[in-house]
Amino acid sequence: MKKILGVSAVMVWMTIGSVAFGQAPAMTEGEIRKVDKASKKLTIKHGPIVNLEMPPMTMVFRVSDERALDTLKEGDRIRFVADKLQGAYTVIKVEAAN
Repeated sequence: MKKILGVSAVMVWMTIGSVAFGQAPAMTEGEIRKVDKASKKLTIKHGPIVNLEMPPMTMVFRVSDERALDTLKEGDRIRFVADKLQGAYTVIKVEAAN
């Protein structure tokens, strides 16, 4: 029992520590499937999104900075960070994949 509690305490400490020290979520690889400027949304086929505990899939995201929609097009390979803001999955950072 002590061992289980010890492991749990370390996991909680690691989670709190990463948030407290401001570690940014990992970038996720993806491919743009659709750019919807009118709705300010992107459809992205993506790999696992660790910070959201989300498996690979294709889904629609809002974008936090709509200027990104002017530079992205269908088929672009990207790296991005997404989070859940005000109840909606939102791309908060995006860059071209190398």
